[in-house]
Amino acid sequence: MTRVERIRAALEVAFAPQLLEVEDDSHRHAGHAGARDGRGHFNVLIVSEAFAGMPPLARHRAVYAALGTMMETDIHALSIRAEAPAA
Repeated sequence: MTRVERIRAALEVAFAPQLLEVEDDSHRHAGHAGARDGRGHFNVLIVSEAFAGMPPLARHRAVYAALGTMMETDIHALSIRAEAPAA
């Protein structure tokens, strides 16, 4: 399973999102200090009812928690856009 697939699977289980996009942006950071250890750079757009009523910081923390140890072993940088569905 690729990193993108593992990220996607973890977020689907945790949030049952209506929309989930995961982009591996690692190729744009080749030679960057954070890329030397093999961890990647990713962009996530996730829309889920689970985020309703949560402030942005809490949404980001929830995503980090759902990804667990991947934040230490696979992910160097993560850009997160976490939203609740429009009412």
